[in-house]
Order: sequence, then structure tokens, then C-alpha cells
Amino acid sequence: MKQILCLSHSPWQARPNRTQQLLARLNDVQVLFFEPPVRKGVPQPEQGRRVRSHITVYTLPSPLLPGLDRTALQRRSLAKCTDFIQRVMAHHRFREPVLWCTAPDQAAYMDRLAYRGLVYDCAREWGEEYLDDESDLTAHAEVVFAASLGLVQRLSPCSDNIALLPNGVNPLMFSRDEFTPPPELARLKGRTVFGRVGDLTSKVDLEPLISAAGAQPDWTFLMMGRVTKPAAARLEPYPNILLAGPVNAVELPDCLSICTVLFDLLRIDRLGSDIISSRIYEYLATGKPIVMMEEPEQVEPFPDVIYTAYDSAGFLRRCRKAALEDSQIAGPRRLEYARQSSWANRAAEVNRILENTGLF
Repeated sequence: MKQILCLSHSPWQARPNRTQQLLARLNDVQVLFFEPPVRKGVPQPEQGRRVRSHITVYTLPSPLLPGLDRTALQRRSLAKCTDFIQRVMAHHRFREPVLWCTAPDQAAYMDRLAYRGLVYDCAREWGEEYLDDESDLTAHAEVVFAASLGLVQRLSPCSDNIALLPNGVNPLMFSRDEFTPPPELARLKGRTVFGRVGDLTSKVDLEPLISAAGAQPDWTFLMMGRVTKPAAARLEPYPNILLAGPVNAVELPDCLSICTVLFDLLRIDRLGSDIISSRIYEYLATGKPIVMMEEPEQVEPFPDVIYTAYDSAGFLRRCRKAALEDSQIAGPRRLEYARQSSWANRAAEVNRILENTGLF
């Protein structure tokens, strides 16, 4: 039986992340999924949750209370987690599984667990403080999956076994024949609606949105995601900016169906990154026009189907052009890009590479 022991840097969640999307589609593999410890004051999740027929989730023990010797404390906390993982492995009869790591600090487990091979799935850029750990993890991995060409280049000095594996989408969710928007959004039907999915914080450059909302009071800007108080205060003067709050994964296709155009803004903390988020693939899966803010020096993603802007004035021009687009021109190409980028295809590529390297 093929076995994977996954160390996840984020908890198992209702809106599946990259790791969940990939592992959920490796149906002929038994997976033990270890999520990080819960924060202090948060109820401990049930241990051994069967979230899929082949995936069982465990939560790592909480770190030990702070002491005077930080190094010794970290060593004891690591030993505590290692002992927990080993006991769970023994309970499920896991013997030398493939160790699937998702964060540089998991390099600490390389010499503490028994496994037949190591996979490092790098889906984000980690800070310089993780450089040594990430180099070590990359050098020891039989296979490294990188979410962008920039990550491939960043990791290439440490390994020759790096495979480009971008993010993906479940296109069938967004290409249904009928959609039912929530009642509070259904009233927007017939309007020119610009939709964005994602949190709004101080790290998001809001200037293009504010400029466009002021110039086009007849447009509605539908913001789907959490909004911090400072961001909400900046947007409050604009009645055509609607803050809808978080949208769950099941309702997301219905909410996007009422949008005329979908857009994304720059995040200040991700400048220079060429990672294409799953959100953009979800936009492509709708077939709708897309407007993206980009840095001038960045390579445009999907230049034939996405309207790219580099400043607020350009954002407004692109939005106006996108709102008038003939859906029959670029829409089918967007759907095809989404089909090619399906999580099923990404998982099939993972399975093929692991088989070719002898890990499966």
C-alpha cells in the first residue's frame, strides 16, 4: 500500500488549500495528515478525523510553555511532536512512507522519522530567516514541487529534481449550467458588477479600486472576503463598494456568476512574486473577463485572456474595456486554460513523477 505522511503548515480547512487538493486526488494512497498545533484558547480538534476515505487528520501537540532556555525548549517540543507522530504511524501501520513537507522548518523532522523518500512542495516564498532550513530540505528531497518558475530558480542551486507544479482549480464547480446567487446578492443582477475574492487588509493596495469606484459610480464593486477595520474605513465613503464578507467554497461559483468582470489587486507583501494564486484559476474557470494589477517588471500571466494594468489610471481603462468585451472571443480560451490547470491534472502529474522516481 502506498503511504504518505504529510506535515502541513496550515490546518485542514473547509476551503481546500493546495496540499488538500493534491492529496485528495491521490486515491490509491493512504495519507496521514498532520496539521499544526491549535492556538492557545482554541478547542482541540478531534484526533484521527477521517476527512476522506484515504486521509486521516491529526493535530500536532501544543508547544511546551516558554522557559529560560529557548533552544532546549524547542528541542523538547520537537521531541514531543516526533513521539506523537511515531505513535500515530505505528497505530496505522505506516512503515517508511513518503514524507511530504510543506514548509522549511519541517526539515527538523528529516533525521527523526523513518521514511522511504522526501517530497518538498514549495507553494510560497519563505523569508530569509528560513533560508538554511529550506536549503537543507530541498537538498535532501527526492522531488521538489515548485508553484512558479521564480521558485524553481530560487531552489535550483540546492537540487536538480525540481518540477514546476502551478496551482490549480476544480473547473467543474464554475462551469455549471445554472447558478443560484444568495438573496442578498441576487439583487445585483443586471448591473455592471466587478467582483474580487480575497481579504482586504493593509497589505492590499486599494488605490486602483478607490479611483475606479470614484470615477464610475454606476459600477458596483463586490468584495468577497474578510475586511479589516482600517480597510473598511477607507472604502466607507464609496457606496458602490459592497463588502459581502467571506464566501464559502460551495457558494463561491454562485456569487461569481453575477459578476460582469473579475479583478485582483496587488499585495504589498508579495511584490516580486510570480506565483499565480488559485483565485486566478477560479476566475479563468468562469470564462468571465479578468483585470489584474501587476508590477511593470513582471511577466504577464495569460496575456491573451487577462487585462493587465500597472497603475490606477490603467486599471480604470482596463476595467472599461473588459466590461465591453464580447464573451465569445476570449471566454472559451479562459475555460480551456482552467481545464488544463485542473487539480485532477496537477495530481496526475504528481503521481506520474513519484512513480518515475521510485517513491511509489
